[in-house]
Amino acid sequence: MPQRQGLALVFNPTRDQARLFFLESWRKHGAKELVSPLEDAAIRLIANHPEYHDLLKDREAALVREWTPESGESNPFLHLSLHLAVEEQLSIDQPPGLRAAFEALLARHGDRHAALHDVLECLGETMWRAQKSQSPPDGEAYVECVKRKG
Repeated sequence: MPQRQGLALVFNPTRDQARLFFLESWRKHGAKELVSPLEDAAIRLIANHPEYHDLLKDREAALVREWTPESGESNPFLHLSLHLAVEEQLSIDQPPGLRAAFEALLARHGDRHAALHDVLECLGETMWRAQKSQSPPDGEAYVECVKRKG
């Protein structure tokens, strides 16, 4: 059963499991401990978001804090999770054409992080539409959104 639980953590983590992943990755970075490739990717993303560093140092506060649309603040754990998802999608060009659309966007921006934030907006919109229509995410519409930003 432990293997199945491990797969659930990777593919369908709870809110706390996802938060603990980022918190622990950042802690390991500060302690100069060995990290997994996924933790290393998370650390690189966190490093690009200094506005989250203080939050990630306060484990207890980070685990209980709520971010709602009404508060006007975005959820840093959701933001970092979307970043990780986009990095994985780009690495395997899934949906097909995403990598080429991103490269065009990157050429226009000249800044990888800014280009990634445009892709995050498209991913968020794609996920919102899928949730609203109770249907699978539309990969083609996602790629077209990225192309329009480029």
